[in-house]
Amino acid sequence: MSHPAPQPRAQTLHDRTGQEGKRPGRRRVLASLGALPAGAVLATAGAAQAAPAGTGKGSGSGDFALGVENLLAPEALESLRDARVGLITNPTGADQQLRSTIDLLVEAQEGGGYTMAALFGPEHGVRGAEPAGGSVGDYIDEKTGLPVRSLYGATQKPTPEMLADVDVLVFDIQDIGARFYTYIWTLYYAMEAAGENDKRFVVLDRPNPLGTDIEGFVLEPELSSFVGLKEIPQTHGLTVGELASLFNGEFLGKALDLEVIEMSGYDPEAPPSADLPWVLPSPNIPTPDTAVVYAGTGLIEAINISEGRGTTTPFLWFGAPFITEAQVDAIIADLQAAELPGVLYRPMFATPASSKHAGEFCGGLQLHVTDAAAYEPVRTGIHVLAALFANVDEVDWREGEDCRTEDDVCWIDKLSGTKRTRAMLEAGDGAQAIVAAWRRESRRFEATTQRYRRY
Repeated sequence: MSHPAPQPRAQTLHDRTGQEGKRPGRRRVLASLGALPAGAVLATAGAAQAAPAGTGKGSGSGDFALGVENLLAPEALESLRDARVGLITNPTGADQQLRSTIDLLVEAQEGGGYTMAALFGPEHGVRGAEPAGGSVGDYIDEKTGLPVRSLYGATQKPTPEMLADVDVLVFDIQDIGARFYTYIWTLYYAMEAAGENDKRFVVLDRPNPLGTDIEGFVLEPELSSFVGLKEIPQTHGLTVGELASLFNGEFLGKALDLEVIEMSGYDPEAPPSADLPWVLPSPNIPTPDTAVVYAGTGLIEAINISEGRGTTTPFLWFGAPFITEAQVDAIIADLQAAELPGVLYRPMFATPASSKHAGEFCGGLQLHVTDAAAYEPVRTGIHVLAALFANVDEVDWREGEDCRTEDDVCWIDKLSGTKRTRAMLEAGDGAQAIVAAWRRESRRFEATTQRYRRY
């Protein structure tokens, strides 16, 4: 499938201003992302092109372009002339034809008059081969011969030595809209390092699979970690380019020379006309539906229930050996009574191959997203936790006895951004009370985002 040449549309942000006056869309764009089979990988440049899955909405006019495609237009590419370029990316860095951003920028060097100097890899690595939490070290990329520098593990923020031979850092990674997804904090640290070392920073924009919806508590600063460094809600409702603009305007100590290469033909209320093949942003986000639910069911990581790692439906299924059929029915009854939009439930028994309860036959249930535009991931995730605590006596925080007091800092505190979630669940306050407690915070954050929105 051929792709029309995109029109360049680069927007540069040097201060706290952004595009204002556009209404905030509430529709999610994930319905426009065509799903490849689980396990699909990027094609290399010059390989046979994969056709989109055809599940998207839109007119089919073909005028949608990603940030990377707009960067490669001759006028925009001039911004890299005479620069030594460092690229922060992973397998999601690709155009609509699934050609890797690495390959595209390497091939465009001669015409663009710049030099590719290094690759930088987030969690899971530049090529996406490492599991969650897996060690990613420095090495030489076999295909390009470029040095690969790890930004996960011992070094999360680029050091001055890493940036010594770089003039411009380019970021091209697909985010999935959740505060505890670590790629956005790789972005933050890289931006911070660029500002401290007087390097330019370019973000190649991509859709947010959760659209503009904002849910969850705003992170409390004392719970700052690599699954949430700064005070944003559990879902932030911004594209990665918009988020970079917000970081620059609200959180960075030193203003950064930031350029966002925008998408064109993109409106959060009217999904892109081009279907986007789904590339796994990490090993346990194999499908678009997984990306929709992860921001909420990712909270199950904080309890002694499997969140589906080691099954074919991570974050869509959850279960444990001690959950009975009767308890599954009771959990489903609670969730149905909540009348949560865009989702159905079914009993499902599974044996995870890895992670929690590996090799054990588990009772549980699967979420089926029926309407991604209506689905509310964090609200649904809180209802799931509340139903588990209400119906299964064995449910406990994953730290067990080390998560018993207000002074303890537990994984649920870091993921939800506050100790209030844990306290309210333990008190039996109910999911509706927890959701109501975050509403005011999320509205304030949404007001802040308006000056950084670009679409």
